[in-house]
Amino acid sequence: MLGAAVGLGYVDCQQAGEPPEAMLACDYAIEVAGRIVPADASLKPLYDPGSARIRA
Repeated sequence: MLGAAVGLGYVDCQQAGEPPEAMLACDYAIEVAGRIVPADASLKPLYDPGSARIRA
């Protein structure tokens, strides 16, 4: 459980070989029900591969 709504999308790099820092430094938004809403980008997985959260 993430504790929040999650929307997934695909964003092309501005140029080939663009570093992750450059991608995360950009501003993103998504249209939801006709409204433009700011969005945060993340390169982290949305799951707990080691089940650390369950064992906490």
